[in-house]
Amino acid sequence: METYQRVKDNIMILTKPSASFIIGMASVLATIPAFSFSQTVQGWIAPAEVVEKLSKSQPQYNYYEEKVPVYTLPDLLLPAEGKRIVNAEAWNLTRRQEILELFRENVYGRVPETPYNMIFRISGIDNNALEGAATRKEVDIEISSEGLSLTIRLNLFVPNDATEGVPAFLLINNRGTEQADPSRKIKNEFWPAEEIISRGYAAAVFQNSDVDPDNFDDFRNGIHGILDRGERKGDSWGTIAAWAWGASRCMDYLVTDSDIDPARVAVIGHSRGGKTALWAAAEDQRFAMAVSNESGCGGAALARRKFGETVEVINKAFPHWFCRNYIQWGNNEDSMPVDMHMLLALIAPRAVYVTSASEDLWADPRGSYLSLYHSLPVFRLFDSKTELDKRMPPLNTPVSSGNTAYHVRDGVHNLLLKDWNWIMDFADRVLKQ
Repeated sequence: METYQRVKDNIMILTKPSASFIIGMASVLATIPAFSFSQTVQGWIAPAEVVEKLSKSQPQYNYYEEKVPVYTLPDLLLPAEGKRIVNAEAWNLTRRQEILELFRENVYGRVPETPYNMIFRISGIDNNALEGAATRKEVDIEISSEGLSLTIRLNLFVPNDATEGVPAFLLINNRGTEQADPSRKIKNEFWPAEEIISRGYAAAVFQNSDVDPDNFDDFRNGIHGILDRGERKGDSWGTIAAWAWGASRCMDYLVTDSDIDPARVAVIGHSRGGKTALWAAAEDQRFAMAVSNESGCGGAALARRKFGETVEVINKAFPHWFCRNYIQWGNNEDSMPVDMHMLLALIAPRAVYVTSASEDLWADPRGSYLSLYHSLPVFRLFDSKTELDKRMPPLNTPVSSGNTAYHVRDGVHNLLLKDWNWIMDFADRVLKQ
């Protein structure tokens, strides 16, 4: 958007260029690839070959923009009762809480009020980690209630050259431990601890499976087995809500660690972890930033578009992720009292970064960008200058405004160093300045 706007403005202003200017511009334009201008004006479009391939292999799902149904999104600023929201105070006082309750009731479920005890134990410290660049801490967070317990292992690297508490990234790891190996014997772009530390951030990670297993076990194990009481209801919490709860328990520790600035902690996740990061930040306003990497249906993507994965499909494939009430919105998205632009709006005025991948049409890149775009009325209550173009940005061209950001990266469903670098560029502005 920003690139296009500058090109557009220049064309409008330079109506009478001099001969020397024309010659100079010709030499500059000669160095620019032929696709640059058209890509900048047009923005990202799903690759035709990917659309065709997916449509042939998965004909039961829609990958064509022209087949997206006409839809109307719920109004962010219009409460069920009362006057239209016109300022940040009214948003925080009424509408935000109303939308939060709608998501608890209809999508993720409600955390039980069961009392529990929590203990932090530092089980290991290495002051010379990452070749001396960082201190590694192994923190065991023990949760117990009525004789039952589990332990969340939080692995944390903090820069050794810091003179005060630093900002931190907390990764919700929904993959195997080798994807985020704290020993660094296995290095992976999914959790590039070395690069995070070199940028002046602490790097924290926990396994989502420490909190709750990622399978349908009728909610007998994990934190559900410890905190659930009585029969489950339609709005009883699902596994995504449990993982988000686990992220908040990690935050409980981080606010006690003097090496961390508790006001500058970002929660980040990929795919189902991205859904979790958004819900964690919606529920827990201590998170200063949420990063949703390719989170798709049930995450950043608009449900009403019915593009790629849908509400019906995700509930059949992963019946444990959401509350039981979410099932009723399968093939009934237009009646759903929320859509995912409202989830992103719950994070305002804190920062949110949404990402996509060009070949990951299952997660609906366009629907994810439009979700961010349609959340802006709430962000503008806090910063009137926040604005994004309704058109998607070009490939590999991050855009940001105020506390919102987005990019669509070339390639497949994954979290890569390229993503991290763009995310940290944005964090440099919103968490460090």
